[in-house]
Amino acid sequence: MIVVTGATGKLGSQVLDLLLTRFPAAELGVSVRDPGAAAHLAARGVRVRRGDFTDPASLASAFEGADQVLIISASIRGTEAAVAANKVAIDTARAAGARRIIYTGHQAAAHDSQFAPMLVHAATEDYLAAAGVPFTVLRNGFYVTTLGFYLPRAVETGVLALPADGPVSWTGHADLAAVAVAALTSTDLLDGVTPPLTGPAAVDLAEVAALLSEVTGRPIARVVVDDEEFRAVAGEFADFTLGMFRAARRGEFAVTDPTLEKAIGHPATEVRDYLAAFPYPAVN
Repeated sequence: MIVVTGATGKLGSQVLDLLLTRFPAAELGVSVRDPGAAAHLAARGVRVRRGDFTDPASLASAFEGADQVLIISASIRGTEAAVAANKVAIDTARAAGARRIIYTGHQAAAHDSQFAPMLVHAATEDYLAAAGVPFTVLRNGFYVTTLGFYLPRAVETGVLALPADGPVSWTGHADLAAVAVAALTSTDLLDGVTPPLTGPAAVDLAEVAALLSEVTGRPIARVVVDDEEFRAVAGEFADFTLGMFRAARRGEFAVTDPTLEKAIGHPATEVRDYLAAFPYPAVN
């Protein structure tokens, strides 16, 4: 049995959709915090069990009988808490007898990153590598959907006003879901810590603004906002978000690699494709 955590999330749900085209539903299980949210999967014959990274007993039930476990990194605040939760998931999968563990990491995982989630991924990679079970760390590219937080206001105001940045190899969820399924079905390209699994180009926000102008037909200017000015208006997650921009300036997200396209067998989604399909609000 293949067990997938976080199967009702943006990535996990797409992984399940693809797995259901490759495997009988009875061979698939999901570990979710809210089983009710996965009722549609249960109706298709997928085994649905409650699993919470902060509740080891629930994970033991959710991982029971698993041959492979896809651990989608815990969405938990705080580096120490997130690493601890990921370690619990790894330990529980190993104790359940899983012959292989796949973890969704990040292409910029590093112990000295400016962006806090990269510290979580680096520590989890180390722990998984020492766990004594065959594994794959999917070093996923930066989700292109992150841009979606900023697009509506940019189109409304004509200004993409954000802190100084750097090139980012923005990558689509659908492509990363396909890579995860490839990892669950073969280790030819995706054994151990993978190369960066990224979109085809590293694009900075000036280029995003130019592409946005093209696809919307509205002129969008890129304006650099001072870090402290951004912090004053960005709310409780200001420091977290600033970490992303600082890491981008340092080039942490600028790497691209062809491994994703080789694994999925077709070209990866480009930033322009995402911008063209985005559901922009009506602008008078």
